[in-house]
Order: sequence, then C-alpha cells, then structure tokens
Amino acid sequence: MNNSKISVRYSRALFQSALEKKILDKVNQDMIYISEICKIPETKELLKSPIINPSKKTEIFHKILGNNVEKITLSLIDLTVKNGRESHIPAIARVFIHETMEYRGITESFLTTAVKVDDKIKKQISDLISKVFKTKVELEETIDKEIIGGFILRVDDQYIDASVRNKLRKIKKELKGSALTSE
Repeated sequence: MNNSKISVRYSRALFQSALEKKILDKVNQDMIYISEICKIPETKELLKSPIINPSKKTEIFHKILGNNVEKITLSLIDLTVKNGRESHIPAIARVFIHETMEYRGITESFLTTAVKVDDKIKKQISDLISKVFKTKVELEETIDKEIIGGFILRVDDQYIDASVRNKLRKIKKELKGSALTSE
C-alpha cells in the first residue's frame, strides 16, 4: 500500500473518532505534540528501528506521552506499532493537523523573507490572503537571508517567489541563454 494512503487512512479514522467524541481540539494538540516529538533524532531512530521490539516501542511511547494525551491518541500509537506502521506516525500527525485546519476553514500560509517583517505588514498579508482565498489564515514566518530580499509566499498549492535570489537566478539563466545563441 502507498505510504501516503496509510497515513491518510489512519489519520481519517482518528479524525472521525475525535469528531464523534467531541475531542477534536485536544487530539489536534496531541498530534502537534507528537509531530514535535517525532522531529527528535532519537525518536526518528526508534520509529525506524527493526531491532527494537514493538512492545518496547509501545512502552517507550507510553512513557513519553504519559497522561499528556487522550486515550484515543495512545490507541492510535498502539495500533500503528502493532501493525508495524510506526514509521508513518509523523505523516499521520501531519495529515491529521492539516485535516483539522481544513475542517476549521483555516489556510496555513508560509511567508519567507530575508529580514523580520513588521507585525502590521504581516496582518496586511494575512488579510489579503483571507480576502482572496475566503478563508481564515494562519501565517507562519520564516527568515532566510539567502533570498537576499523580497519574499516567498506559499498558500496551499499556490507559490509566489518574489525574492531577489530568484530574480538574479532568472537573469543569470537569460544571460547564459543569450550567450549560447549569439555565438
């Protein structure tokens, strides 16, 4: 079975259960927490290791998560480990978080700039995205000095690269292209 299908199926099952039990907000927080835990190198190793016994993996997850998560979340972890799908836990968490945002009508947007953007400008960008896409917006800002100036904005599958780096790359490509045709 396709890896993405596995993640989507587990995620949807958890999402539907959380919705039915009216604990979607808490389970979403659990998934955000699990997503962060899965970024830790030792956790990545644990998830991928064929040497570590599944019961030991379950025990470790129960110790890590403890009473901080809903029982349904622990049940998902137990089920994925039992079925040998624990390597999909980060993707399941990612899909679940995305589905929850979609359900709430929130669009996650990413703004990359060379320097920190003023809060007033971020609000204007969020309002513009909200107006154009007719959705609530959660804008995440990243600073990347490599883009030199300008910005890169990603909203859903839409991508606008108005960075100086990208413009310089285009000029370089045009110059190389014209140099080849003029010879």
